[in-house]
Amino acid sequence: MSDGRPVSNTSRNAQVIIAVILTGAGLIWAAPILTPLALAIFLMLMIDAMARDLHARMPALGADASLLAAIITCAIAFALIIFTVGSHGAGFVAKLLAYQPKLNALLAMLAHTLHARIPRTVSGLVAGLDPAHYLPIVAGGVQTLGQYSLLVLLYLGFLLASRHGFERKAVRLFHEREGRHEALAVFLRVRDSLERYLWIQTVCGGFIALGSWALMMLVGLDSAFFWAFLIFVLNYIPIVGAAVGIVAPALFALLQFPTLWEGIFLAIALLALAFTVGNILMPRMQGRQLNIDPVMILLSLGFWGAVWGPTGMFLSTPLTILVMVILAQFDGTRWIAVLLSADGDPHSVGAVPAQPPPVASQNSEASAL
Repeated sequence: MSDGRPVSNTSRNAQVIIAVILTGAGLIWAAPILTPLALAIFLMLMIDAMARDLHARMPALGADASLLAAIITCAIAFALIIFTVGSHGAGFVAKLLAYQPKLNALLAMLAHTLHARIPRTVSGLVAGLDPAHYLPIVAGGVQTLGQYSLLVLLYLGFLLASRHGFERKAVRLFHEREGRHEALAVFLRVRDSLERYLWIQTVCGGFIALGSWALMMLVGLDSAFFWAFLIFVLNYIPIVGAAVGIVAPALFALLQFPTLWEGIFLAIALLALAFTVGNILMPRMQGRQLNIDPVMILLSLGFWGAVWGPTGMFLSTPLTILVMVILAQFDGTRWIAVLLSADGDPHSVGAVPAQPPPVASQNSEASAL
């Protein structure tokens, strides 16, 4: 304060809360600009991690060639995703339409049970929705998605092109060597934690998707591969993705089969599979790398979803890791980081890297200091 008296903890905490509210309002206001940028940064970290891993395994490949190989690999992966959705999505919709008589029966049963004045057939429901009214909205949504994807790619291209200047900028930001070392340590903790999170979600999602595919094939569910693919993708959205991956195939089984036991068995088996992976495999892989309280993961999902929509839900855990590590560096905001952490020690996040960084990366960081 200007009179020389120290700021009380109550005043400091009040300032922090006000700053959080103002920051949230700013994030909502700037969402059209920040959400594609955040997604582009996440993709850049993924590509950079893959490039460093390739360079560490094959030093003769060179840093630039490793980066190019990582970009090509990611492009092929996204192309395969689009091809899978396009090729299997049409068949899935066709099979769903084939179950129209059973859908009509379910609608009639709901209308009778709830005594609601709703259409008793799928055709009547679609007619009541007035597709001509919603067609411009759908077309506008598709156009917006295309523009959003193009903006993400533009951001990603510029970020990859300017990545070599990040270290030099970090050096110029801090005049003292100690400050540069501390900033580099924070950056490495954030980077390693995000890479570890991505690796854990990918491996665990692969196990869940593979097990789900086996269970769905066991009961003879149609479009089992398409469902398994959706479950793998939805696994990157905490809690909500797992819930949809359990409920949606079970409901589809109720439509496909004349009896209820297939849907009930599938719901129980998928729940048991997700519970086993989430409570046995995932904690063993995480260790102390992702030291986030489970309740805070749920709250962060709701917060980032309200602020940035589906992109915020997808990036909720990485963004929370980033916020927790940064807030832990300042006395006035450390209490928030403590609340976000699982064991009260936010400094343990990323403290032990999953694997040592490549020699080339270590040398470049050392030279920057």
